Amino acid sequence: MNIEYRIVRSKRKTVGIEIGPDAAVTVRAPERVSLREIERILTEKEAWILKNRRRILNRLEEEAGRPPEETEKLTAEEVRQLKRKAMVVIPERVRYYAPILHVSYGRISIRTQHSRWGSCSSKGNLNFNCLLMLMPPEVVDYIVVHELAHRLEMNHSPRFYGIVAGILPNYREMEKYLKNEGAALMRRL
Repeated sequence: MNIEYRIVRSKRKTVGIEIGPDAAVTVRAPERVSLREIERILTEKEAWILKNRRRILNRLEEEAGRPPEETEKLTAEEVRQLKRKAMVVIPERVRYYAPILHVSYGRISIRTQHSRWGSCSSKGNLNFNCLLMLMPPEVVDYIVVHELAHRLEMNHSPRFYGIVAGILPNYREMEKYLKNEGAALMRRL
C-alpha cells in the first residue's frame, strides 16, 4: 500500500487503524505483530482508508475555502498491484458464488476499465475491473453475483434482479455505493 502511516506499538491485543483529523494514518499494533501482518491488514482495509482520507481531505479543503482537489491518480505500479490482488480475490469469489447460482463460467479476466465494473460474454467469459480491489468486499461480491446472474439472464430484467436478490437481498445498497463512489474511483485511472 502506498499510503504513509506511522506505527504505534503497545500492549494492546488487536491492530487498529486511525485516520486523524489531518488525514494522517496511524496503525496501533501489539508489540509482537510483524510488519508483514500490518501490511496485510492495511491492504485489506485499503478501500476504507482511502475513502475516509479523501473525505477528511475534502472537508479540510472546503474549510480552507478551496474547492476539493483533483482526484489523485493511481500510479502504474498501484494499478499492477490492484490487478495482482484482483487475480487472487475475484476468482475465489466466482468459485464461491457459481455453485450457489448453479452456473458455469469460462475465462476470468482482470482489466483496467474506465466505464464498467464487470461484464459477462455470451460464452460465459467474465471480465472484472481491477478497481474493485479499492471497494468493500460486499461490493466486490455484488459485482461477482451480478455478472454470474447474467449466465441465467443476459439482461437487466426484473427476473435478473430477482436472481441477484435471491443471493444478495441487500444488493440495492451495493448499487447505491457504486453510484455514490464509483465515478470518483474511475477517475483515478
